[in-house]
Amino acid sequence: MASDAPPFWYENPGLKSFLMSPFGWIYGAVATRQMKNAKREELEIPVLCVGNFTVGGTGKTPTAITIAKAAIDMGLKPGFLTRGYGGAVSEPTLVDVDHHGAKYVGDEPLLLAAVAPTVVSPDRIKGAEKLIEIGVDIILMDDGFQSAHLCFDFALLVVDAYRGLGNGKIIPAGPVRAPLKRQMLYVDALAVIGDGTAADQLIRIAARSAKPVYPALLKPTENQNFAGLSCLAFAGIGNTEKFFTSLKDSGANVEIKMSYPDHHYYGDDEIKELLELADKNDLTLVTTAKDYVRIKSGLGLSKELAERVKVFDINMAFDDFGTSKLLIKRTIENYKKRRLKNK
Repeated sequence: MASDAPPFWYENPGLKSFLMSPFGWIYGAVATRQMKNAKREELEIPVLCVGNFTVGGTGKTPTAITIAKAAIDMGLKPGFLTRGYGGAVSEPTLVDVDHHGAKYVGDEPLLLAAVAPTVVSPDRIKGAEKLIEIGVDIILMDDGFQSAHLCFDFALLVVDAYRGLGNGKIIPAGPVRAPLKRQMLYVDALAVIGDGTAADQLIRIAARSAKPVYPALLKPTENQNFAGLSCLAFAGIGNTEKFFTSLKDSGANVEIKMSYPDHHYYGDDEIKELLELADKNDLTLVTTAKDYVRIKSGLGLSKELAERVKVFDINMAFDDFGTSKLLIKRTIENYKKRRLKNK
């Protein structure tokens, strides 16, 4: 079973990426025009955008959660703004974790809403207005960096140190969302997650542009013990290999790995296969928190799977403990400068 991202996106450029390159040039030209010319709506509160250069999992949502927790520690009232990929919301909706399912609001918003008020909205401007109405005093945008609808006061771009920009090509020839030079114009800092070297090019570019780079890691949450556990690990996220590797690093014996597309909803046939494989091989089923919220709100055999599966949950942690609060302070400083400039 394959992920949404074609494997050639993360290989050296070859025939497939070459054949797709003309479409990538067109996609890149449209993205450039949008980022350059779109009118960005200014809000009356600070906005920190947590985005990424590429399609796929980089650790963006755990990063946004870490920053939100720091904002709460500082006495602020943060709120998340997201499109809710994979959901069915058509109007600005304040997520209720007790009543909304993943198929309605999306899976990531349910994780965000457990930390701070979260609004899902296809229209980011209307979504931001709803957050302001409920008393939020700083908005954390989970994605939306390339959409160019809102003016953000600080843009933190999250990069996976193991995958970087992949083959460096623009969609559909590669995973990059827009030309790198255009994206870098709006970047304030990078968060590089992991110990790999694939992000070294971006780090050098950021250094030449005098933009700070903050190293970070994804770590299992406390009070979890997977050491010695023989398991069947499965996931439908942007980078399943990262999940499998992290699970192994925690001491688990990953006997079987099952990968599904990002934001995947498991059907009864797939669940039956997972349950039977686990029983046949005497293995514990393990998945991600993001998968679990989808499973929990599913129908059919989903309830049985939700009762049996063990969740491997992670936190994002900056190398420097004070980084999250520093990012918030810089966002607020930039916001104040923006407001003074407009007076």
